[in-house]
Amino acid sequence: MTMNFDSEIHSFIKVWLTATTSLIFCHQIPARIPGGAARLLSILPIIYLFTILPTHLSSIHLATPTIFYLVWLGNFKLLLFSFDQGPLSANPPLSLLHFISIALLPIKTETSTKQNPSPTSYSNLEKWKKAAIFAVKCLLLAANVCIYKFRDFFHQYAILALYCFHLYLSVEIVLAITAAPVRPILGLELEPQFNEPYLATSLQDFWGRRWNLMVPGIMRPTVYHPVRRISARVLGNRWALPPAILATFIVSGLMHEAMYYYLSRASPTWEVTWFFVLQGFCLVVEVAAKKAALAGGWRLHRMVSGPLTVVFVAVTGRWLFFPQVIRNGLDRRTFDEYHILFGLIGEWGQRLISTLKF
Repeated sequence: MTMNFDSEIHSFIKVWLTATTSLIFCHQIPARIPGGAARLLSILPIIYLFTILPTHLSSIHLATPTIFYLVWLGNFKLLLFSFDQGPLSANPPLSLLHFISIALLPIKTETSTKQNPSPTSYSNLEKWKKAAIFAVKCLLLAANVCIYKFRDFFHQYAILALYCFHLYLSVEIVLAITAAPVRPILGLELEPQFNEPYLATSLQDFWGRRWNLMVPGIMRPTVYHPVRRISARVLGNRWALPPAILATFIVSGLMHEAMYYYLSRASPTWEVTWFFVLQGFCLVVEVAAKKAALAGGWRLHRMVSGPLTVVFVAVTGRWLFFPQVIRNGLDRRTFDEYHILFGLIGEWGQRLISTLKF
């Protein structure tokens, strides 16, 4: 296991070194090729490279963020860059280090210029508070992993809660660990990857303002806004919103389907795509219902809409999102990797203690 782990780490380093090196070429393009079809054509080999690089990884915990950062976020950023849009296009042009960091990592493009008017002690208190919350989430994730081995004794709804809990904690922790060094090193503002999704009061609130905000941040300029502009010309402004929402969720579903394929190498069953289609359709209905309700001066209390939203996402997730995970054994592989990692950490700790004794 250790040998396989070492080999996977070696492949992981090679993948990211290759991706980083390829972006040096992209950084030089604007001075030579204007934005448009010609630039897109010149970048297509890099997009292809980003698409195949994750196939060299088999570990769930190394492959998943690599797929998300390169195949989804990275390629979408490069598509926008082809037409002088998005976070990689700036005036004056970004430095090479900033360009590579923004292309590969879940961070904002603008430099943090806000000055904190609060006293230093308050600032330090906030930092310690965030660190403590992050540590608690890490402990909760570890507890979740330990509890998982007793899943055969749990009710199916308890297992569903376990999956949802793990998905939220693992994604937030990985994104936070990835982006954490960026602020002090590059002075770039971090994306607020999550905003307490369990407090969402509607599907619009959950998907647009709380859950994995890197996704809506990249989907708006690449899918939502173009489709809405085209729909407005064809259908008029009044009916332009539903196609834009549905198109955004369809693309999101297809990207999740692709991630499942990378991780399992199994033929897609399209359940996860239908999960996002369902979410998009229900969001369209919700937006229309909210407009009608507000026009009539009526609004559902958040104490009711909040639990309904979370339960709806979880139940539909059990129906359409998680079956592919369970069927292909991705859940067992994930938790097995955790136990391997815990064993390696314990081994490294023992070695460190032995070294310190001398």
